[in-house]
Amino acid sequence: MLQTPAMSDSKGLFSECAFAFVPSVHLAPKEISDLAEIIKGRGGTVLDPRRDGSLRLEAVSHIVSNTIDFPQFTETQAFMIPVVNPGWIKASIQRNKQAQVRPFSPDPRMFFSKVILTCAGLPVIDKETIIGATLAMGGTETADVTRQTTHICALTTDDPKCVTAIEKGLKCKIVLPHWFEDCFKLGKRIDEGPYTLPDPEILRRSETLSEVQIPQYDHLQGATSTTPNHLTDAPRRAATIFRDKKVMLSWDLSITPRSVEVIKQLIVNGGGKIVDDVEACDYFVCQYRDGEQYVKAAQSGKDVGNLSWLYHLITHNEWTSPLRRLLHYPVPRDGIPGFRDLKICLSNYGGDARIYLENLIRACGATYTKTMKAENTHLITARNSSEKYEAAKDWNIETVNHLWIEESYAKCEMQRVTVPKYSHFPVRTNLGEVIGQTFFDEYCLRETYYPGGEEGMSPRAQRKRKILEAAQENSYNHGPAEGVVIGRQEQKGEETVIDDSFMTPIRPGKGGRGKENDDTPSVVSTGSRSAKSKALSNLQRIAPDIALYEKEKKRTKDGHGPWGGKRAADQIDKERGRTSSPAQAMDIDDEGKRPAKKRRSSRPDVEMRVVLTGFTRWVNGKSKEDAERRKLRDMGILIVQDNQPCDYLAAPHMVRTVKFLKTLAKGPTILSSDFIDAALDTGEVPDPDKFLLDDKENEKKFGVTIETAVSRARANLGKLLWTVPIYCTANICNGPESYKAIAEANGAMFKLYRARSGTTIKPTTEEEDGGAPPEPVYLLSSNSADERSLWPKFEEMARKGHMEPRIVAADWLLDVAMTQQVSFDEKYLAKNFFDKDV
Repeated sequence: MLQTPAMSDSKGLFSECAFAFVPSVHLAPKEISDLAEIIKGRGGTVLDPRRDGSLRLEAVSHIVSNTIDFPQFTETQAFMIPVVNPGWIKASIQRNKQAQVRPFSPDPRMFFSKVILTCAGLPVIDKETIIGATLAMGGTETADVTRQTTHICALTTDDPKCVTAIEKGLKCKIVLPHWFEDCFKLGKRIDEGPYTLPDPEILRRSETLSEVQIPQYDHLQGATSTTPNHLTDAPRRAATIFRDKKVMLSWDLSITPRSVEVIKQLIVNGGGKIVDDVEACDYFVCQYRDGEQYVKAAQSGKDVGNLSWLYHLITHNEWTSPLRRLLHYPVPRDGIPGFRDLKICLSNYGGDARIYLENLIRACGATYTKTMKAENTHLITARNSSEKYEAAKDWNIETVNHLWIEESYAKCEMQRVTVPKYSHFPVRTNLGEVIGQTFFDEYCLRETYYPGGEEGMSPRAQRKRKILEAAQENSYNHGPAEGVVIGRQEQKGEETVIDDSFMTPIRPGKGGRGKENDDTPSVVSTGSRSAKSKALSNLQRIAPDIALYEKEKKRTKDGHGPWGGKRAADQIDKERGRTSSPAQAMDIDDEGKRPAKKRRSSRPDVEMRVVLTGFTRWVNGKSKEDAERRKLRDMGILIVQDNQPCDYLAAPHMVRTVKFLKTLAKGPTILSSDFIDAALDTGEVPDPDKFLLDDKENEKKFGVTIETAVSRARANLGKLLWTVPIYCTANICNGPESYKAIAEANGAMFKLYRARSGTTIKPTTEEEDGGAPPEPVYLLSSNSADERSLWPKFEEMARKGHMEPRIVAADWLLDVAMTQQVSFDEKYLAKNFFDKDV
């Protein structure tokens, strides 16, 4: 972990930068908090998301993310805002100047972004070609071997660079130039194992080699079919990804009425709404790429996906673009032109990859055959060695790899089989390892299935279209990096002003442009400076519309926000795995489990689900409470418990109660409990926006505004403490159950600690942990003698597990849950917290 700077000369490194973070599976809120402190320590600004969870693009200079799969990514392309992974921050600090952004792009199309290369003993032309192409695809080149070097490109291990790396035990890989050549030909990064010196498999005699294994395909999970049969791995919690989103289900979905009702209930329980008007929806779910509704939704810039995409959102509770996976987008009813009369067979693909390709063949309109006969027209194979492959050569059947059908489907037209990469088969590689990495091209979809329509678009749809066009204009349109946009890094003092109401911040000159546009070889066709100038000109032209679009978006709510986590205590992880069950996964709130009997027609649908805490109106008045709950329900307001899905949290002020903190983790809108009083007193539903909780006194006390806490919670999606191990003494004041509820509501792993209970952290050495610094593990404790006696044993257990023990007062957890940000101060350490009162 990077440390807070101690030297004053680096304090201003990020002084002109404004950062926004995108939480994800691989970028947990805890890591974000650590990085935010580092940035602030060097003069930078970290912007929290808006109340609706969206990023403040009008004020941000850099976005830090480990993925490009977040809702506003297209807008970052339009505005040419750099999107970098956390490695960019570390590299900038190490160099004491801002690093170039290209090597730190999370875009998977920049497939060498984690490669730090040095060449050894190669001819000059080969060296320049390999280095240039590697730089273009996100890699970095160094003249000498360093501890950061990941690859040495060499023909033998006799070169001094290779000898140095071997003698020093560096973890870099020494590979043949053939690896780079094969990656460039395919436009994908394949495993370098068969190319690794001193004994590369590709140079061995074939009779000495074992069969190439079919790889695993984790990234195809939930994306192997366009029409899944059922919801798999149903979520334990409400699918909050739908919070404040309007979803429209098309009539052409091939599912039973019962399944439709289940889906609707899941969406509603997650805070979404089902609508029947295309103009009103945010997500449009359909089976085919035709019909008036599909065309209107696509032209308006709605997120259009199929049932597989919807199930993926429900199952993972994480946003993903329907254009990211080919079988998450509606299929063409008549297939792709030219495929109808084709008969296609598969070879050397297994498991999910085979299922995926079978369904992709059918989606293209071709016929899939399990066995190959002379009448087959094409064989798709992952290797050029199999009985089917040999037979295809004898029968003159076209033989290609899966990239041919993936790119044909993505580009909406059949690609020529004569393109070299479609018939390229690296010797010891099963190309299944790069399956499912092809994206849709929105421009191709638009030109083919929903062209025009500008005259009938709403102003909001027109602005969305302009943003899509600006993103397309800024991206590379040829080569392996097709579709990629590299954000601007401007020289100091070079200010780009688009409009007073939408200004791109001044980019600091410490990073400089360097040779950002000069390091691209002939292998890749890149955008020129003039093209970027043209794009900027276009952006200036549409800036007023963009500003209005941003303002309009603020009126809507899109609580997106992937989450993430890191390594934690093995024993707790196993314990959690044993306690979870499929039965729990299917639980729906009490309102969702409505009895089969018909509801009274006079009772309206539930419009607001509210959790109440600190409400004194019903104290010692059970009959009054029951009557007024019914009255509220008749107005469409349902009072729910804190373990149920909710839209609102109502309280008289900010309070550190279990109910308040548990519910806050869900990111609801927080109202004053006066809202409930007003509804009961007037018999009408007041405007919630007029009753937003205003509590300046407690905001100052807790060090966070209500708006900031809610926006963070919506970005965290209940994963603030994801995989953070928290132990608690059994005799803690107020009992451990309350703290367990708060911790688990925020995704923590919670366990009682009794020293003799057998609860241990698995002993781990620094080497076994990959040389990573120890991660913190917490013990919540009060100040009794019995609890103090546990502290040394807990510290010993943690250190043996290569973890940093932090024995803290429960106030640490309460404050973290209230601010919705993982932070730590030594004042929370039990030895400091309780001794101050002595």
